[in-house]
Amino acid sequence: MENEDRVEDSAPRRAHGFFQTTGNEKSTPDQLEDSDFENKKILTEDECYEELGYCFPSWKKWMIISVIFLVQVSMNFNTSLYSNGIDGISEEFGVSLQGARCGAMIYLITYAFGCELWAPWSEELGRKPILQLSMFLTNVWQLPVALAPNFATIMVGRTFGGLSLAGGSVTLGMVADLWESDTQQYAVACVVFSSVAGSVFGPLIGGFVQKFMDWRWTIWIQLIFGGFVQIVHLLIVPETRTTIMLGQIAKKRRKNGEEVYGPYEVIPWKERFSVREILITWIRPFHMYLTEPIVLTLSLLSGFSDALIFMFIQSFSLVYAQWGFGPIGVALSFLPILVGYTLAWLSFYPAIWRNQAERKAKPDDERAQYESRLWWLLYTAPCLPIGLIGFAWTSLGPPVHWMGTMVFAAIVGIANYSIYMATIDYMVCAYGPYSASATGGNGFSRDILAGILTVPATPFFENIGAPDRNLEYASTILFCISTVLVASVYVIYFYGPVLRKRSPFAQQLSQMEGNAHNSRRASAVDSKPNSRRNSAVAASRRASAAAAAPQSRRGSTAPQF
Repeated sequence: MENEDRVEDSAPRRAHGFFQTTGNEKSTPDQLEDSDFENKKILTEDECYEELGYCFPSWKKWMIISVIFLVQVSMNFNTSLYSNGIDGISEEFGVSLQGARCGAMIYLITYAFGCELWAPWSEELGRKPILQLSMFLTNVWQLPVALAPNFATIMVGRTFGGLSLAGGSVTLGMVADLWESDTQQYAVACVVFSSVAGSVFGPLIGGFVQKFMDWRWTIWIQLIFGGFVQIVHLLIVPETRTTIMLGQIAKKRRKNGEEVYGPYEVIPWKERFSVREILITWIRPFHMYLTEPIVLTLSLLSGFSDALIFMFIQSFSLVYAQWGFGPIGVALSFLPILVGYTLAWLSFYPAIWRNQAERKAKPDDERAQYESRLWWLLYTAPCLPIGLIGFAWTSLGPPVHWMGTMVFAAIVGIANYSIYMATIDYMVCAYGPYSASATGGNGFSRDILAGILTVPATPFFENIGAPDRNLEYASTILFCISTVLVASVYVIYFYGPVLRKRSPFAQQLSQMEGNAHNSRRASAVDSKPNSRRNSAVAASRRASAAAAAPQSRRGSTAPQF
């Protein structure tokens, strides 16, 4: 009755509903006329829950996440490895070192927009084709950079290469496809680790490339790795987006004589991809970024944190030159940050256990369901100012030992991972099937701020404390800024409910999820207690209408912007 009630509320809406078929229709979904819509039964999530990504066996889910781990690593690897070719580019094309850094800057800035532009299309067309197209274009744009006859070609290739990157918004959206919000945190933690670790693998490998190979190999290695990952993704990872899977399942059922259709199958292509709908789709993540306080606040927190850490990392070549470190030594100095990321990742396991127990004990407490996901951040966020001030005053050079700087670098890594993980987990929980658009804002803030600071970062450390080049003063300035930033973590934690109430889209999703959950609970009580189907549906906490209905379409009951 849930589906019938929904149609009565939305009739005569044509893109969503539960209508009886005549049994005589022969037209294909792409050929449907307006009059055909009222005669089509739309397959809903509840009717095939066990066939969706939520019910994939654990081994299959983690196989998918393992490949997504590689995809995310390759994306962030591309952003960082280029920096090790700056000296060679400067020498070959006669541009200054600052000019050569523009290739890294433009890649990060366009990557920020790529995150926003690709994310909503993964919700419309499916995760797999969007990731495949993104990786293909990224790999193609490596070629003009690797074969560049001049610096202008490098800038063009890096510009379009950055725009081609779909980023973590799509990969994190896949987590919401495979796990309910109650059980998604381990997968989120893994994907977040792949993102931050990928940015460290670049300089780790790049130091050896810079020492022993031509600068063009920094690009060829990106292409080889990216091509390998794309092939693995193509062969192993299936489609996970619920709306697309509903269409696939409907096609299979029609072959068996059941007249049902997926939510997108009954929408003509000319309507689905009209100029208006394309603009609505592209605008969605930017709209959420500017109008949803949850997205804006958490994205700015994560973005400014990453920007501070990015500037901090830019000082490594200057700091370790005081101890005579060459390219390989500077490359290996990034290992403590990777250690910090790993420690932070592992530290979230007991925090997740605590959070799950709290949510189970207080199912009706919104703070337990949402803000408690930020609890561990209250203890790890202070690692950012602690690490920065400690690094500052151990980077004095001999006779102070360099080991102190690496200890504090690891502490900074703990903070960076924790801020990224906690903010992403909160947004994926709050926005569920639309988390790709929501987390796109997070990636946008992190990448665009890092890109803007790429060129001025080195002069900042060179000029603060000049002429004696006292690098500790520049890092101390970063410490002061980070102290204010960390204070905002506590504000967000304690005023989170206010942010959610002022986020209309999140409120609509939450209300729909609650209604669907209550309906499923009632259905489970009235049905056979041992039914596997009923237990699976009862366990689902996702709003069927939100996940199944085409967003922003005419007649959709999905939340509207």
